[in-house]
Amino acid sequence: MKMTKYMMSQGLAFGEETDMKKLQHQSKEGWHLEKFAFMGYTLKKGEPAEYIYNIDYRKVEHDEQDEYMNLFLESGWSHVTSNHGMHIFRAPPGTRPIFSDQRTIAEKHYNLGKPMLPIALSIMFVSLFVSVGTFLSTGILQKGLTVAAVILLILFIPLTWTLVTIYKNKWNAEQRKGLVRFTKTLPYLILILCGALLFGLSETVHQSFRLVAYMMVGAAIGMGLVSLLQTFMMKNVNKAN
Repeated sequence: MKMTKYMMSQGLAFGEETDMKKLQHQSKEGWHLEKFAFMGYTLKKGEPAEYIYNIDYRKVEHDEQDEYMNLFLESGWSHVTSNHGMHIFRAPPGTRPIFSDQRTIAEKHYNLGKPMLPIALSIMFVSLFVSVGTFLSTGILQKGLTVAAVILLILFIPLTWTLVTIYKNKWNAEQRKGLVRFTKTLPYLILILCGALLFGLSETVHQSFRLVAYMMVGAAIGMGLVSLLQTFMMKNVNKAN
């Protein structure tokens, strides 16, 4: 009999609450969280039990780990697993939530997005620099810079989308409605700019590479449509409640 199985994550920036509820349901079925896995979790077979799960994002130094874990343990939360500043705890149903006020919820989202911000900014500036180089160069150098620019854009789009979602969650917890509205429009502006750049780059290279650029723009548009659909569905759910 198989004693472990894999559960895919929806992405903690987009579906943290959904992930935690899935882990809770799996525990009822006798599958308990063991550790993080690539884009998900590893579950281990055991006796069915009632657990609720919660996650914290925080860089904890080695000499601070015991104090950090004991702080949650005193509140009824047992540590399950950690990975790169992400820590998952579980507790019996009815235990007081780890994050019980808007300030701590906002701080949690800030801790998740903090390490991503310099990476996203670095990729953005390098992408702009390389993209400008494609229009100022010719021949093999131009083609090489074009390939590099598209690769950087492929990395930049999902990373930025994730980062914007994290900060939207943070500002939503802080009830900063103006910034929340801004984050709802920002991804579409970024996609339009990236799409225009990809179309421009595609004119400088072979037809096969142009196809890749078109596929990237199509994927970006698809992400936008999915986001719009999710927003529409959430509005209907809220109205029904």
